[in-house]
Amino acid sequence: MPRTRRSLATAALIAFATILAACSSSAADEGKGGSDGTEPAAATTTIVTAAPVGERANGPAVPSAGCGTSTQQPATKEKQFIDDSDRWFLLTTPTELDRDEPLPMVLDFHGLAEGADVHAMMTKLPEYGQDNGFLVVSPHGTGTPVRWAVDPDTKANADLRYTQDLLDQVEAEQCIDISRVYATGLSNGAFMSSVVACTMADRFAAVAPVAGLIRPDGCDPSRPVPVLAFHGTADPILLFNGGVGDRLSNVLPGDGDATKTEEPPLPAADLDGAGYPEAAQEWADGNGCTGEPTDDDLTDTIIERTWDCPPDAVVEFLIVEGGGHTWPGSEFSNNLADIMGATDMGTDANEVIWPFFQRFQLPEA
Repeated sequence: MPRTRRSLATAALIAFATILAACSSSAADEGKGGSDGTEPAAATTTIVTAAPVGERANGPAVPSAGCGTSTQQPATKEKQFIDDSDRWFLLTTPTELDRDEPLPMVLDFHGLAEGADVHAMMTKLPEYGQDNGFLVVSPHGTGTPVRWAVDPDTKANADLRYTQDLLDQVEAEQCIDISRVYATGLSNGAFMSSVVACTMADRFAAVAPVAGLIRPDGCDPSRPVPVLAFHGTADPILLFNGGVGDRLSNVLPGDGDATKTEEPPLPAADLDGAGYPEAAQEWADGNGCTGEPTDDDLTDTIIERTWDCPPDAVVEFLIVEGGGHTWPGSEFSNNLADIMGATDMGTDANEVIWPFFQRFQLPEA
């Protein structure tokens, strides 16, 4: 399935570079609210209420080494470095923080050229974690533009080693429930959250890639990992059925006042075709799910595709009809519609992802 493996990973390195300037220039404006100085309108929230799945979903916490010793203050958002390294990440703590209570943690991987700071503005997951009682780590990649390597070879991939070191350090310094650590991310960050599911299934209880689910060659998780994925049928950057959209030629920096070409219409999305539907099917197959998938209307604009899966290996693929290369519910994404396509403002991705994560814990050792 070449279009959902390495070629898509390469595509993201090209595609997200085109929005670097737009994201950077929009970051300050997004933080200030609307043009009239008011706060931007909040998204209409759709909450997916998921019944607990599996005996361990409500099992006892597994405290990390940092419980009882952490000096972290509540409601903070700090830049921290990996020991003896120039690699860094943002750590955001809940508003109410008991240093003796092991709390869940979510790693939120940025897209290509975003970086941790811009991506945190886009998803607002750090603020959501503060309000809902879990820590959020916003890792920062390397290179120019900043990015993630998505080779599942742990020995060859420095970003996977960085992720392992990050987990070790945070779990040693904070009070984390190590049975409830999760990963999400957008685009190149969605690729990265897919890859950690392949390579670190013993560290992540579930993952939720947004606009970029992949199952790369060599993916061999030590246990089935629950997956929740989003992808828009009108994604102009990473096309729903694979490949890169023609919008790139119009947003890449050009010479002088070069005339932009008229973009052809996006190809019609085949909900059962190649690309991201196929990647979701591969995860379902790998997790031991059976039968044909079932599609239900979750909202007026989102189709929820599910399979008959083991209770601890659920795969759900959310098809955002008319959605672009965006984080549903993000005002930041919505302000970049000319580049990234439409944002579904009727659904808050955070309100979908967090209830999904709460259903799962790592199995007892």
